[in-house]
Amino acid sequence: MVEQAPHLGGKLRTVEFAGHPVDLGAEAFLHRRPEAAELVAELGLAPQLVHPTRAASTVRAGGRVHRMPSRTLLGVPTSAETVRGVLSAEAAARVAAEPSLPPLRLEGDVAVGALLRERFGDEVTERLVDPMLGGVYAGRADRLSLRATIPVLANALDSGIGSVVEAAAAAMPAPAQPPPDPAPPVFGTLRGGLGALIDRLAEVAKPEVRLGQPVRELLRADHGWRLVIGPATAPEVLDVDGVVLAVPAPSARRLLADIAPTAATSLAEVELASVALVSMALPGDTDLTVNADVPLAAGVLVADRERHADGTPFTAKAFTFSSNKWAHLTGEVKFVRGSVGRVGETELLQRSDEELIEAVRADLAELIGGPVPAPLEVLVTRWGGALPQYGVGHLERVERIEDAVARVPGLAVAGALLHGVGVPACVATGNAAAARVAAHLLGRRWN
Repeated sequence: MVEQAPHLGGKLRTVEFAGHPVDLGAEAFLHRRPEAAELVAELGLAPQLVHPTRAASTVRAGGRVHRMPSRTLLGVPTSAETVRGVLSAEAAARVAAEPSLPPLRLEGDVAVGALLRERFGDEVTERLVDPMLGGVYAGRADRLSLRATIPVLANALDSGIGSVVEAAAAAMPAPAQPPPDPAPPVFGTLRGGLGALIDRLAEVAKPEVRLGQPVRELLRADHGWRLVIGPATAPEVLDVDGVVLAVPAPSARRLLADIAPTAATSLAEVELASVALVSMALPGDTDLTVNADVPLAAGVLVADRERHADGTPFTAKAFTFSSNKWAHLTGEVKFVRGSVGRVGETELLQRSDEELIEAVRADLAELIGGPVPAPLEVLVTRWGGALPQYGVGHLERVERIEDAVARVPGLAVAGALLHGVGVPACVATGNAAAARVAAHLLGRRWN
């Protein structure tokens, strides 16, 4: 295993912070999708598996913080009633009237924002859907693919449902009657941080690992593959039987330029977004109330055009109140992290660490309506090019990449640039890539 970074795990990274293991990248995985949960169980980590508390999700939109409406599909309303509190009366009326519009017929792919603005006007996109997609992809609804980011909605529309509201309602699972108590968990994490998953994988698999070694060239060889790794001033050649590329799109494009040029061309079309996370350990008595009607908030999504009372734009796009969200982080310290950066916000991310900390603290003060005490500890983590953007036509783009790579024996691609940026999706592509290369090697052995 060759890894350019000085540690394994990519965006799964846990450090000791104010006396607790705290994640500096991904902090949870979708539990309803099986791949990550199954891997946790397979590795014997099930005793560490924990789920969020019942703290509420909220969104700052229209100048105030609202409880995130239930029964929406990534913010897409399933009825006017579900979103009435977040939208203006005029926008809620447009949601109520949407099923009476001429039936919608999807032709090919479309940007999420373009579809929703046409059917609802601007508020549904700007106050609900864009903050949700900004949190997941660091992207913007006006540039993200409907079929790649909300496929169940696209499938419902393809089935002949001509209304976005009705399609969203059809795509949502029917609520249980009566609802189970407790409700099935949506998300999960590990008590020791998601970095424990990487540590345990390395312990079980016992790979030979080369850390801090960029792969400079990928070459075909009689035996299989030849990798040129390490610094340009002192390169090293490594001969291997098969290759799984789990790297960002620009690196994959460069390495595949001569081996699978069609894949490289498609990879060049994948845009990346960078983000920064400001992790703060605050005194335990810090009041994180953002709305008197929401006594315990798990965090706040911030709509793109929100402003402070004095007109200052928000810097953070989201806050996670980790000590409210996860019971194992509750104690004498309150952990909060602010997420900064959407696609295209390069100037914002060029601020110094000190400037980002100051701006994020000011954002938090605006949300809680009072000063934020000096952090006991604070840490800025920058993830350059961390999140691939699933632009319009993403599924076709990925199909071209995978078809081109499939024509090259002993080679496979995996990772967030393909079928989802979450941990379960990445586990799934990793499993598929490993199985493909293993099948090739076994077939070659027995032929």
